[in-house]
Amino acid sequence: MNRILEKKQLSETVFQMQIDAPLIARERRAGQFIILQLCEDYGERIPLTIADADADAGTITIIFQAVGDTTKKLAQLNAGDDIAALVGPLGTPTHIENFGRVVCVGGGIGVAPLHPIVQALKAAGNHVTIIMGARNKELMILEEEMRAMADELIVCTDDGSYGRKCLVTEPLKELCEQDPRPNLVVAVGPPIMMKFCVETTRPYEVPTQVSLNTIMVDGTGMCGGCRVTVGGETKFVCVDGPEFDGHLVDFDNMINRLGSYKKQEEAHKCRCMPDNP
Repeated sequence: MNRILEKKQLSETVFQMQIDAPLIARERRAGQFIILQLCEDYGERIPLTIADADADAGTITIIFQAVGDTTKKLAQLNAGDDIAALVGPLGTPTHIENFGRVVCVGGGIGVAPLHPIVQALKAAGNHVTIIMGARNKELMILEEEMRAMADELIVCTDDGSYGRKCLVTEPLKELCEQDPRPNLVVAVGPPIMMKFCVETTRPYEVPTQVSLNTIMVDGTGMCGGCRVTVGGETKFVCVDGPEFDGHLVDFDNMINRLGSYKKQEEAHKCRCMPDNP
């Protein structure tokens, strides 16, 4: 059992939780994730990025959007409640070094997994420009935290309710056209956003790293549910990723696979919560 120590609501459907998990907190590195299960004997297992960690306090922070049955049930829990199982840290950590000028692009809830990557890149001495995008101002998360780390912060909303009225690809293209160009772009967000970020940087030959969030069951490379095609080869996001060279990812195949279990997901009910018999 892992106890929830603190809970915050960041927007209408996005929640942040600090959880007691000393072993995971001690070992985790930027880019890694956990798999969470709400009840001990049965129930859906879901991957969530470790948005932050405090090794001294023995805590990890997760940020999630309540969109499916399990995340909606997770959002009903409060400080003092227990989560049955956390497995992690999982995945290959982000490769961090002093690249020089780095542009980090986060879309929607993708800003949460981007947060620890920005932390690590700044600690390595990089000049970091952050582009944050959301549908509207109410859905913008972690702005203060990102602003505190960024050398430059660009905020975009689809409806123009905050920052620039544009997609994140517009300022990304502008930065790629500058001299000097970015040495690296990191994009985390919805698959379609990452796809178009990659297509934006491709003509400029700017290396672009993406963090994929696919269907995942065991998180240890055994089930194959998270497979993607990268550079013409099959890779497993849970063990080979979650980060890959975006210019090599077959996004169309990945997006098609994400809808494989849509009917089952809509029908799923988590029996470990009291309102689901």
